[in-house]
Amino acid sequence: MTMRAHVSTPGQSHHAEGTRAIHRALPEEVPVALVFNGTTQAVMMATPTDLADFAWGFALTEGIVTDPAQIKDFETVDHAQGIEARFWLTEDRAHALAARRRAMAGPVGCGLCGIDSLEQALRAVPRVRSDLRLTPADVARATDALRDHQRLHDLTRATHAAGFLLPHAGVTLAREDVGRHNALDKLIGALQQNGLPPGSGAAVITSRLSVELVQKCAMTGIPVLIAVSAPTGAAVRLAKEAGITLAAFARGGGFDLYSHPYRITKEVEHVA
Repeated sequence: MTMRAHVSTPGQSHHAEGTRAIHRALPEEVPVALVFNGTTQAVMMATPTDLADFAWGFALTEGIVTDPAQIKDFETVDHAQGIEARFWLTEDRAHALAARRRAMAGPVGCGLCGIDSLEQALRAVPRVRSDLRLTPADVARATDALRDHQRLHDLTRATHAAGFLLPHAGVTLAREDVGRHNALDKLIGALQQNGLPPGSGAAVITSRLSVELVQKCAMTGIPVLIAVSAPTGAAVRLAKEAGITLAAFARGGGFDLYSHPYRITKEVEHVA
């Protein structure tokens, strides 16, 4: 199959003045099966770009692996119906995965990947500890800086992005996808692939802040999560418990803080 991030599709545009033929760039989405030691753990609808980042990020944020060294091999395989992302795990991790095996299926926007119990929906996550400090200006400019990395959104107006913000450096890495949680998984996988410590920066995302985004940051040690829109109550409660600084409505030069505000310090002169 052709792995394209977007397709040009004909349609009709209707206005008070009349109807005209158009071609629109639309984001693509395909089924991506996450397969571990020959067994499918999840099938997610995702934009077919940066799939290695997506798969590695998913494996880490879902706790399937706790260390990249537990992955012996990885490949992607195209099929007519979709794409397989195949992992081979170390023997000890394969046994641990078999013990917690569950059927999961995640359409776009599901967020919780077809978990099959209330306990899994509100799973315990590690507490994040980091010395990261950001200025108010860093946070206020975060979503504006992310826009410079949203090429697919510029074409389609229909995708989310997740970026990695470093103090005084802005957004240095970003990934896009039709699903907000997929975009964050892709970013987390890209951090691992590029050797960037998750605790050294903040995740910036173009969506509301739901609980699964906080869970993913906690699982990988990202201490600050910044979003353009609102958080849910559950997301705020989990962020407080997990030691994550939650900043929402980051746009127009301002933002709201909901948890652990000590990481956002007053503007200070940066000495070279």
